[in-house]
Amino acid sequence: MADAFHEAVPLDELKEDGRALMQAEGTPIALFYHEGEVRAVNNRCPHMGFPLTEGSVDEGVLTCHWHHARFELSCGDTFDPWADDVDTYPTEIRDGVVYVNPEPTRSEPPAVHWRGRLEDGLEQNLSLVLAKSAVALQDAGVDPAESVETGVLFGTRYREGGWGPGLTILVALANRLPDLADDDRKRALFHGLTEVANDCANEPPKFDQEEFEARDVPFSRLKSWFRENVEVRDADGAERVLRTAVAEGCDEAQLTELLVSAATDHRYLDTGHAFDFLNKATEALDLIGWNHEHADDVLASLVRGLANANRAEERSSWRQPVDLAAMCEDSFGRLDDLVAEGEGESWDAPDDLTERLHSADPEVVFDALESAIREGATVEELAGAVTHAAGKRVAQFSTGNEFNDWNTVHHTFTFANAVHRAAERTDATELYRGVFDAAVNVYLDRFLNTPPAPEPSVEPDADPEEALEQLLLCFEQQGEVNAAGAHAAHFLDGGGDPTELKAELGHALLREDAGFHTFQAYEAACRQFDHRYDDGAGAVSPEARDVLVAAARYMAAHFPTRREREQTFSIAARLLRGEKLHGEESEADPDVEATADD
Repeated sequence: MADAFHEAVPLDELKEDGRALMQAEGTPIALFYHEGEVRAVNNRCPHMGFPLTEGSVDEGVLTCHWHHARFELSCGDTFDPWADDVDTYPTEIRDGVVYVNPEPTRSEPPAVHWRGRLEDGLEQNLSLVLAKSAVALQDAGVDPAESVETGVLFGTRYREGGWGPGLTILVALANRLPDLADDDRKRALFHGLTEVANDCANEPPKFDQEEFEARDVPFSRLKSWFRENVEVRDADGAERVLRTAVAEGCDEAQLTELLVSAATDHRYLDTGHAFDFLNKATEALDLIGWNHEHADDVLASLVRGLANANRAEERSSWRQPVDLAAMCEDSFGRLDDLVAEGEGESWDAPDDLTERLHSADPEVVFDALESAIREGATVEELAGAVTHAAGKRVAQFSTGNEFNDWNTVHHTFTFANAVHRAAERTDATELYRGVFDAAVNVYLDRFLNTPPAPEPSVEPDADPEEALEQLLLCFEQQGEVNAAGAHAAHFLDGGGDPTELKAELGHALLREDAGFHTFQAYEAACRQFDHRYDDGAGAVSPEARDVLVAAARYMAAHFPTRREREQTFSIAARLLRGEKLHGEESEADPDVEATADD
């Protein structure tokens, strides 16, 4: 058997110099003579790769001089969790010469190590650790769903307020992983996990309410109890009912019905966020599994938000100058009869439906909805139609509006998308109320299309490659909103592959320090595009074109950003490839790097 030890340095020389550097099988190893012992560690500081031979040793502690990470020299354990432990190596003295075995003393599979570091990164909100974990776990062949599961369960257990924006971003990006290139899948997990950690930082954990001991409670009663407790804003009572429903074995459709019935008892909760969170929580369970434990914690994280949400009928915009809330209640009073009338009918959306939903007369909007239900429109069909109308508001948003008004049309679109997604899980009649809520907001958003931004011309002879190049250039400049929409449209007009467009939009998103709403906009637009892609002739339908135009315009309005998070990701990827970060060849800014884990 070949000797695993490599000759390093004469012992007397090491004693005199105190330290030495060697390479063994491609590994840079730092040797130290300290307190009468020879110690060997990996020369690359596990934090950001600084050579540890340029550090200092005192009382058995090795300190890196770049960010002052400290390590117990004999075993490599760090005093600073943001730094990670440094590998140590066995040494021998033979005839006055130091020999080193480059096999680490403590060795574990990369997947095991980085699973643990992912937990550390979430617990202590360490962005660089999360970036390294996202990259390393993918490189180790770990299913991305496992990292998503870790993030989802952490976020639902360690944030007293329950489901929030961070978890929504994580699930939204996880939904779009198949659209992305390999490196962007790593970026997506890094962004999502970092957002979860940020949401939970300095927050108290969530303390659970217990399920009832009662069993064989009819679903109808559980549903009634849940709605009543949410109605009176009793989050604790509502949580106990929900956990009892899970324990009773209610299936996905029933649990969704339970939630959406309470979420639509009042109008447009929290400008749509409450329902969008509800949708993302159920999508999270699609990704990590609808088993009892997962469903129990994930769905319970929604209850506080539902109970405490602001209710739109309490706002003047829903009451003056037209009492839209009262109009909704009138329609809801007829809802059962409308559904019964449409029973067995097959609905085809009229060609002018979007125009009617965009009407400046609310009576026209309500009549369009009621007529559709009477003619047999399912919740899913009608929600899809309203979602397109909401997306077109974004596609035609006038840049003459205040910048913050982008969020107004955005909220309507993502809310409508969430209702549409919920309708794929349950056909509960109550969910029509969510469709009405979305349509009312499409009506309220009408002034943000006054005048409407011009629709991109149809250019069947456009060069997709050039259109895509110009689109990406738009994201490098401020204010190129209309141009971005036109280039996205012309890419599709010219026969460009939609898969490529979604991937490039995702890449553009993930290199930015994007905000919550921009992640939502991308994911909802891609989902709605997939839903309506084929017009029956193998081409991109006009409705599908509209929603990607909307995404491109929204993204262009919010780009470029400082891209600090992309720098952190780049540092992590380079470290894991063994590249050098310090020195003259590095283009990174040390001041930014030094705060990467703050």
